[in-house]
Amino acid sequence: MRDGGRAPPLLPGLPDDDRELSPFTGWTKAHWEGSADALLAGARRYASAKHASLNLPGGRLSREGSAMNGLEGFARTFLLAAFRLRSGGGRAPGDLVDGYAEGLLAGTDPGGGEAWPRIASHSQAAVEAASIAIALYETRPWLWNRLTDRERERVGTWLAAVNGKTFAFNNWLLFPVVVNAFLKAVGGEFSQREIERNLDTVDSFYRRDGWYSDGPGQSFDHYNSWAFHFYTAMWSRMEGSLNDPGRAAVYDDRLKRFLVDYRCLFAGDGAPVHYGRSLLYRFGAVAAVWAGAMRGATPLSPGEARRLASGAVQHFLRRGALRDGILQMGWHREFLPGVQDYSGPASPYWASKGFLGLLIPPEHEVWRATEDALAVERSDFSRALPGPGFLVSGTAADGVVRLANHRSDHFPVEAQRLTDPHYRKLAYSTHTAPNVAGESARRDVDSQVTLTEGGRRIGERARIHPIVVRDRFAASFHFPGEWPAVPGPAPRSLRARAVRKLRTVLLSRRMWLPDWRERVETVSIALPPGEIRITHILTPERRGVRDGGFALAADEPLARRAGSAWSMVQRPDGLTSLVANLHGYDAADTHFEEGVNAFGRYSATPYLAAGDVVAPERVYVSLVVLTSSDLDPEDAVAGVRVHVDRRRVTVECLDGETFLVHLVEAASCDGSFAESLFPEPARFVRRSRDGCVHAIRG
Repeated sequence: MRDGGRAPPLLPGLPDDDRELSPFTGWTKAHWEGSADALLAGARRYASAKHASLNLPGGRLSREGSAMNGLEGFARTFLLAAFRLRSGGGRAPGDLVDGYAEGLLAGTDPGGGEAWPRIASHSQAAVEAASIAIALYETRPWLWNRLTDRERERVGTWLAAVNGKTFAFNNWLLFPVVVNAFLKAVGGEFSQREIERNLDTVDSFYRRDGWYSDGPGQSFDHYNSWAFHFYTAMWSRMEGSLNDPGRAAVYDDRLKRFLVDYRCLFAGDGAPVHYGRSLLYRFGAVAAVWAGAMRGATPLSPGEARRLASGAVQHFLRRGALRDGILQMGWHREFLPGVQDYSGPASPYWASKGFLGLLIPPEHEVWRATEDALAVERSDFSRALPGPGFLVSGTAADGVVRLANHRSDHFPVEAQRLTDPHYRKLAYSTHTAPNVAGESARRDVDSQVTLTEGGRRIGERARIHPIVVRDRFAASFHFPGEWPAVPGPAPRSLRARAVRKLRTVLLSRRMWLPDWRERVETVSIALPPGEIRITHILTPERRGVRDGGFALAADEPLARRAGSAWSMVQRPDGLTSLVANLHGYDAADTHFEEGVNAFGRYSATPYLAAGDVVAPERVYVSLVVLTSSDLDPEDAVAGVRVHVDRRRVTVECLDGETFLVHLVEAASCDGSFAESLFPEPARFVRRSRDGCVHAIRG
């Protein structure tokens, strides 16, 4: 939202806002440079004697230990320093060139006291080598070129150890690509085979519409921006455009198509959708936006690109991401329950990728154009993203963006319960986070439909089987017993997990096998500021069912209201989460908890429940709303009429739109509003206010 008032700078040393050039955020290139300076100054206070390690305070160490965490601090801040130096033509406050040059030589001296861990298979050092390689490439005139031949050889030897190693079969394959691209650019020993083989494998992860899966499954999240599109754009910049222009052009085309949809995943206040893993990278989510501008591969106007990126950085700076000048392990503030075990105190500085725009020259239009509004600031929207399986909606009045997830599951993941609440939920947003710990996580209350027995959750939405994401519909199904949890501490790899699972079977004499007898199908119909959620349950057992709305969290207890068929909670700032029964449920309540949500101490989740499901099948329909606008629950429920005839569900809205859903399989439209216009079998049908019929065969 525009803010014409004068506010104090978010960081010390920033210039006054420029509301003429940047009416939404006030930021210019000078603000980006000043922000980089402040972030670097805060982190570099913790550099070791020879600057090879930055062991930052706070949080907790990663599973790799303190030596690797120190390397991480060096590499990730070096990347930011490189962007800043490139922006300033080699000049920037502090001794960036001298300090990072000294640290580089100390870290690559195997006999020195500050030597970095060697790059081994599956080693975090490979991740950091990629940042160091990019930083060296961008600072060649001021840092690399001043090294002696012997020093360059030593650095090149450490980097080249990335070759011939085995890494995770996902975005990690891009790390050797950029390392070898740098070595190739400076005349070092490199492996063209590693570049081509790894890029070929990454290409196999590509799905459609600019989206990559983070591995061979269906894992779609912000790694598309801060990994896949970031590293492919940097490879193109470093050597691809010159030596393999055809492949570089393909990456540019994918990036441009990706940004068509990705631009819709940011709120009016700058927040990205809170979804997926490694969310402590925060504004690193805008890396692809800058990459598109840098590569000339973007559908965004220059003013929209800068407004989106500036808004994202400001969002986190305004909400406590920095403590004593250090980025914290969390989303807004420190929140360790939401952080994966591979992250340490310096991990948040992968957010440095969000400063990629500093590589763009000052005369570029992305720095000179007047800011343009974001997608959600222009008008309400609903957008189907079939690639990742997202149904996204936004409302201009409050700037909230919501995401219904019907494909991306990150299955299987390395987590104690083998699923992750940052993937398995039905809905996410820019203004909420899932509950990730405590009783709420065990019960899986928020943004989820679960089967229950005696109030206890039965199974999980571990593996999502997509049906369709098109028009205003998104649908999927899952088998609650398909991937049972294995007791015990989190294993380190899938192989270790398999061994532990086998051991559990042998010791307990119980077979932990997939169970496909129970099936839950869920359909989301976008109806901003909410969704109609239709659920079909097939089970041979007598089960209860629970349907949760968005969890809200704040630093003070939340207000709760309830009626006979609905439950609603509200944050002090007015954000409201409502879930209301439209068919099938017989109770409404709220689940309260503390310390389980990234947005605040106190968490509250409205939910619906029903008693025993009468086998073999039953249909439930709910209205799920998330809004900061005024909301009357009774009016919201009265605005929708639902008719259920076995597996056929008709939803009539008072504004004139009508939806028809055939659950489980396509069926004929006979006897329905669509029969005369669409006589063939269909799964999903929408009649718009102007009478046009949109049908999906499924």
